[in-house]
Amino acid sequence: MPRSYRRSAMAFLLCGVLAMTLFITGPAQAKDSAWTVRGPSPHSGPLAQLRLDGASGALTLQVSRGGRTVVEPSPVGIVTERADLSHGLRYLGRHDRTVVERYRSTAGKQRSRTARMTETRFRFRGGGNARLDLVVRVSDDGVAYRYDLPSGSGDVLGETSAFTLPADAAAWLGDYRKDNENLFKEYTAATAPTGEYMAQALFETGGGYALIAESDLTGRYSAARLIHQQGLPTYRIGLWDERVESDGPLSTPWRALIVGDLSTVTQSTFTDDLAPASRVADTSWIRPGPALWTWLAGGKPAGQSLSMQKGYVDYAAQRGWPYVVVDAGWYFDPDQWDVTDPDWQRNSWIPQLVDYARERRVGIQVWIHHRDLDTAEEREQWLPTLERWGVKGVKIDFMDSESQETLRWYDEILKATAAHHLLVNFHGSTIPKGIQRTWPQVMSMEGVNGEEKRTNTPQHLATLPFTRNVIGSMDFTPGAFHRPQRPNAASDAGEVGLSVLYESGIQNLAGTPESYDARPLARRFLEQIPATWDRTRLLAGRPGESAVLARASGSRWFIGGTFTGPAHTAEVPLRLEPGRWLVDLILDGPNGLVRTPTVVRGGQTLSVPVTADGGFAAIACRWRPGLSTCDHP
Repeated sequence: MPRSYRRSAMAFLLCGVLAMTLFITGPAQAKDSAWTVRGPSPHSGPLAQLRLDGASGALTLQVSRGGRTVVEPSPVGIVTERADLSHGLRYLGRHDRTVVERYRSTAGKQRSRTARMTETRFRFRGGGNARLDLVVRVSDDGVAYRYDLPSGSGDVLGETSAFTLPADAAAWLGDYRKDNENLFKEYTAATAPTGEYMAQALFETGGGYALIAESDLTGRYSAARLIHQQGLPTYRIGLWDERVESDGPLSTPWRALIVGDLSTVTQSTFTDDLAPASRVADTSWIRPGPALWTWLAGGKPAGQSLSMQKGYVDYAAQRGWPYVVVDAGWYFDPDQWDVTDPDWQRNSWIPQLVDYARERRVGIQVWIHHRDLDTAEEREQWLPTLERWGVKGVKIDFMDSESQETLRWYDEILKATAAHHLLVNFHGSTIPKGIQRTWPQVMSMEGVNGEEKRTNTPQHLATLPFTRNVIGSMDFTPGAFHRPQRPNAASDAGEVGLSVLYESGIQNLAGTPESYDARPLARRFLEQIPATWDRTRLLAGRPGESAVLARASGSRWFIGGTFTGPAHTAEVPLRLEPGRWLVDLILDGPNGLVRTPTVVRGGQTLSVPVTADGGFAAIACRWRPGLSTCDHP
């Protein structure tokens, strides 16, 4: 045999042995892989870093801002009945694109919005040849990711998604409950008690603030909560359902982090920006605005009285408020009568009230229990009837669940109320995780320990603008001056300020006509509350201590502030445009509310005396010689 042939044969044999060895033992340990996703402004805003561990095939996501860590490397993964996609992943490729979307909102912090985000789709293959796409989006005010699974992936059994914060990060958390109506309290990320928390948690780290949120939640999935073990700085995503049903391709909700300084987080519309575009083509019938809500004034007897409700309509008309909300008691217990009987409608006086209110340019909204709308047959009975009567909106209460089944009900009721031109306010509900962009008839949602509760604290009032109200309209129902148990009971000015501090598409004002008449300065201020806001700015504050927000309507800025602690003079930077401004302050005086107009230049500091655990309200307008008030006729 020629020597060259023997060498070739030997080389072939060695290659075969090496190939067999690699087949049996597998390749040498792979190196870690890492990718960076930057936002549209590469030199500012947050930065997302995705890493694939070469040994385990597990993914982690880290978020930084300005070179400082906001969120430590945190697990990313999902488990289905067909595959565990939290480890054993192999990278297949990526696709990058820029997302730019312009839209208008019917409610919220600002009407006109532009969403700019960088999106990267990472493709992976897991055990059993299972496929997973991880979609990461980064904007100037947030980072978000979601899982995309192809058909055949099966039901979801859970996520390994988590957020690991620096252990000493300040944390503002609310214990989880099914209606999201708990107080926010301050801890640190590691020392918070073991338990479950609402998925609207705020943290302060060296890289700024980070608010954990969720967006694009529908009946295709199950709502998230945060699970924490004391001593650890990690907050895991837990789902309401142990098994999330899926019979086709699945895009999960976004796991979102709103990131930036406190102003950026407070003013952010990131959760709406992530949500799908509006599914309501004609929104001309959707009109937000203040409402007189009489439940805290008179309770159920008011809801059972046509004459009382006519009185409330008259009062709303005098104030220029476009709505009156009729709460529980206006219809009989459905267990006592048959809604399929066409004559049942004659038992209601709501059509008379609607006609009476229409003549006075006031719309009627009505409360209704979820149990009376939880089937297609009931929805078909109620909603066309309410539309025919001329009712403008429904306040639907007591869903008390964030399960996939309940979220599927939300999908149906949202389509139905849009079809019947009914505004919606959800109580006993989930929170607005992008829902107001997709379904703009949703004016507000409760999901808050609000005015009707007896457990509120001044610290809670000063935390809500930085947590719950960041992610969407919040039906706190301010204005209940007659309730002595409110935490700012010694500060009527602070109560007036809540009507601006807390945004809601329908601002349900919860006082009695008598309480407003006893406070003419408060009444005059509330008469001028705009239906919508053009812009929102944080002027000052820190969660749990104070909050001062300014919201613009046309050329005027409305300002509301709340403070904790002893009486003092608050120094509030007037972060408005340059030039002179007349600031019409509403303050607490020794014998009630007082009006104190003052002229300040934009950018200067406004000195505001506030009572213990109190606040203030104000209207700012461009000053000119001779101008002494910002009131409009």
